[in-house]
Amino acid sequence: MNAQQPGTLFGHPTGLFTLFFAEMWERFSFYGMRALLLFYMLKGFLGYGDRDAYAIYGAYTALVYMTPLFGGMLADRLLGARRAVVLGGLLMAGGHLMMSAESDVAFFLALALLIVGNGFFKPNISTMVGSLYPQGSPKRDTGFTIFYMGINLGAAMSPLLCGYIGETYGWHYGFGLATLGMLTGLAVFVAPVRITQVLIMSGAVAAALGLFYFRPDNPFSTGVNIFVGVALLIAGAIAWVALGRGGLPAEVGAPSDPQRLRKSVAGPISAEWSVYLLSLLSIPVLALLVSANRNVTVIPSAVVDSLKSSGNAVLQVSADVLAQMSTPAGLILMLAGLVALVYLGMETLRLDKVPRERMYVVSLTFRIPVQTGDPVLMGLPLLTQEQLGHRNASPRMKQRIEEAIRIDERRKGNLAGKEVEQLVASATRDDRLTMSGLTYLRAAAGASGGSERLEWVVTPGNRGMSIGGSESPASVFQAVNPIYILLFGIAFSALWTFLGRVDLEPSTPLKFSLGLLQLGLGFGAFWYGAQNADERGMVALGWIFLGYLLHTTGELCLSPVGLSMVTRLSPARLVSTVMGAWFLATAFSQFLAAIIAQFTGVTEGGYGEGLVPVPKETVHVYGDVFGSIALTAIGSAVVCFLLVPLLKRWMHEGAVEPAEQG
Repeated sequence: MNAQQPGTLFGHPTGLFTLFFAEMWERFSFYGMRALLLFYMLKGFLGYGDRDAYAIYGAYTALVYMTPLFGGMLADRLLGARRAVVLGGLLMAGGHLMMSAESDVAFFLALALLIVGNGFFKPNISTMVGSLYPQGSPKRDTGFTIFYMGINLGAAMSPLLCGYIGETYGWHYGFGLATLGMLTGLAVFVAPVRITQVLIMSGAVAAALGLFYFRPDNPFSTGVNIFVGVALLIAGAIAWVALGRGGLPAEVGAPSDPQRLRKSVAGPISAEWSVYLLSLLSIPVLALLVSANRNVTVIPSAVVDSLKSSGNAVLQVSADVLAQMSTPAGLILMLAGLVALVYLGMETLRLDKVPRERMYVVSLTFRIPVQTGDPVLMGLPLLTQEQLGHRNASPRMKQRIEEAIRIDERRKGNLAGKEVEQLVASATRDDRLTMSGLTYLRAAAGASGGSERLEWVVTPGNRGMSIGGSESPASVFQAVNPIYILLFGIAFSALWTFLGRVDLEPSTPLKFSLGLLQLGLGFGAFWYGAQNADERGMVALGWIFLGYLLHTTGELCLSPVGLSMVTRLSPARLVSTVMGAWFLATAFSQFLAAIIAQFTGVTEGGYGEGLVPVPKETVHVYGDVFGSIALTAIGSAVVCFLLVPLLKRWMHEGAVEPAEQG
């Protein structure tokens, strides 16, 4: 059987498991840093306000998914995927390390290093996975699903280790872990096979022990950490066995024309070194772009404001789009999209019939998210959301919230005296505990090292309110989707293999359509949960888990299958470029998400700018948006189902391009 042949395990090339762990550690570092980024800007030495922090975060996330287009183009035309991955890994490791320096300049240079590094690393390591499989291999989709599990294992670990340790013990420790993760991933990629085995297994054991030890003290978080740690140990053991049969072949990811690398472009500077120098020169430029995203706009704010106040729904949506486009990052993203459209369009038209129609299929996918008898409870734990929306009969709560606001705003220094007074008046007008009140109380307690407890006088309306227990941090829920991927990735891999064996495997367009349908149903679960919120506006946790579950199963029908499709249908000379365009579509999804977020604003209704009311008065806002997205996704799925026969015909399954014959 194929699984017993040298160089394979479970019928897959052993090089897949090298790339699995290289990508896992890179994603660990990437998402670990991202999990800390907003907190670092808001609570760290930078002390940014919400507006500046979100502007920088938005610019970073947009640009970090834009650069893979150019990293893919350079790999296709010159460097080859292997050199591009090494270059990207080194730049990203430097970026993570520089985040530890408490300097504005170092901070923005670090983000720029990560943006450029990700551009070289992300599209090319995915391309190398596809190159491990021969043309027409039925195992390619399954192989990418396994690889995708590696991505999500790293994504699951990052908030649990980098996020928790960074917030609990200090930012430097969190960023240090991200640096170590990136260097480990790079070492796994370049080291000899035996050393790679040791790196993989020792890294898996060390990370698992960290997950078991560093964790919040509640059952849910403990269970999540144990599950991810055990999954990591199992993956490490499988990789150890696989690499005992061979590693990543040396020819995988080699440049298409090695002679071109050494060709002189300016005196002693070769073509290869010109790429390295231009990459370094782009770093300060990108650093300035990210920094300028806070206060530079191309379109005057007066134009955007006039459209927003027009009362016309179309013009108001246009205002949100223009507001996003008017930032430096938004403008660059639009220009990159135009470059991708023109370049790939011209290259597609130059192709013969079969590869041209295959590119049509690829391009279409880019367009496709207590009851108690004691009336006075002294020392009630403050840091829990259980009391949100409940009324506290103690007048001390308003006083504590006022003190918290003054402490927090004094620390940040963003508001003038009159503005602080207005904020205090708005935040203390309600006897019910709001999310804004809770947030200010938490922030002030952390900043002053003071008590994290609050007097709560119980009223009859508090019936059923819990007074103790624990609360799972929001960062833990970032691990839910990756954990679902790990649980169901194996099942989907086995499913595609079985269906392929009996000649019943769905086509790629049909898998995409199923993925969109499940996406819509997942948002439908969020909508239904909001419709059935309790009297305080709190939604049962089960609806969140159900929505995540449907999104995950839909994702497994789309994302790894899409990566596989890009490597299968794209011409060999364009595969990394097309992979970069795939990730560019992710950048546009971030852009779209920022626009959609404008419609989930819950700071209206006289509560004051930036203040979030009680859940009962805001849950319908989210629910309505989720419902609209659900209908849009389901409608898109129906259109895709109708297009399946045409897209299958354009894929020309079984046809081999002339250049690939022999």
